[in-house]
Amino acid sequence: MSSSAPTPGRPVGDPTSHQGPGLVVAIDGTSGSGKSSTSRGVATRLGLRYLDTGAMFRAMTWWMLQHGVDVHDPAAVAARVEEPSIASGTDPQAPTIAVDDADVAGPIRSDAVNAAVSPVSAVPAVRSRLLRLQREVIAAAGDGIVVEGRDIGSVVAPDAPVKVYLSADPAARAARRAAEVGAADVAATRESLLARDRIDSGRATAPLVMADGAVHIDTTPYSLDEVIGLVVDLVEAVEARA
Repeated sequence: MSSSAPTPGRPVGDPTSHQGPGLVVAIDGTSGSGKSSTSRGVATRLGLRYLDTGAMFRAMTWWMLQHGVDVHDPAAVAARVEEPSIASGTDPQAPTIAVDDADVAGPIRSDAVNAAVSPVSAVPAVRSRLLRLQREVIAAAGDGIVVEGRDIGSVVAPDAPVKVYLSADPAARAARRAAEVGAADVAATRESLLARDRIDSGRATAPLVMADGAVHIDTTPYSLDEVIGLVVDLVEAVEARA
């Protein structure tokens, strides 16, 4: 998908410009389907806040690795889950993630975190702690927020008036992710994404599912601008009915 540009006449990154107090746009979907780019683009066009819940799970994983916790031991992870301070910045044009006041936006994208985030994310205590934090961010977002993840519409914000589920053909997802991270082996990237799908869909706590009432968008044939436009149209249709 190609890059996006703000809709003319919409203030960029101004959360006070939106006229729907407390609006939550929940965007779920598979890895590589365009969730992050779409969510940030929608938030920018509509002047809403933005939350990347996946970064929060990566931040927790990074902290566990830094402190020598065996990420494959759920009990060990659960015993330390309340210790780190995790803070998410919600500017869609410059989102941030900090652990114990340290910027970890780069470190959480490392290969070590990539390999460990699935087992850490599957620990119920981790999901419970981060669910509380996510809901605190949503409650503090003022006029509204776009929240992306894998269980937003089903668990984090089940009452969200706009729910979207993004997917894409595995080949398209692999090509996008490989380009994003600079990976040369697209086939290996594809297998990694499919493995993550199996873990996310099969876990007992908050599995990846399309939430009740969600609109499914297959992003394969669309540019990023087009996908953002489709979601913005959904939001504006809900506002028009409100």
